[in-house]
Amino acid sequence: MNIQFREFNSFDLWLWLEFETVLSEQEKQYLEEVFDSWFFLGKLGGFNAENLQVQDAGYELSYLQYELEAKDGNLMALMHNMGEIEYEGCWARCWFDLGTSDAIALDVLLNALQQFNTEFIEIKQLLIGGENEDWPLPEHRDRFYQEP
Repeated sequence: MNIQFREFNSFDLWLWLEFETVLSEQEKQYLEEVFDSWFFLGKLGGFNAENLQVQDAGYELSYLQYELEAKDGNLMALMHNMGEIEYEGCWARCWFDLGTSDAIALDVLLNALQQFNTEFIEIKQLLIGGENEDWPLPEHRDRFYQEP
């Protein structure tokens, strides 16, 4: 799987995936579950790099004192919105407003998609941001945006 970053705007981000073949309905459902799960975690503030207490503790987690108050001083890191996944031939695309979520969100998605590529559906390439000349973006994109 080739991963390429293009023009990046976290509040107006398109993710483009090219597959080896046209996806079946079952494969589309798997992909949609990956994106829906990732977005839902982001909507709940799961991608807040300022509160990584477990990661920062290292390998010894026995009897870790997790401090709920530690997150109170941090800024909220919430994804705002997600559009519907669209398909055209061997391509899929989806729009996201990553809001104030941290870049760790993209690392988590990339890790998941790499495993998804290995275990389920071969992804030829993932393009992060930008536009595709042969599949123009809709003029009134707000009709694609949805709240979960």
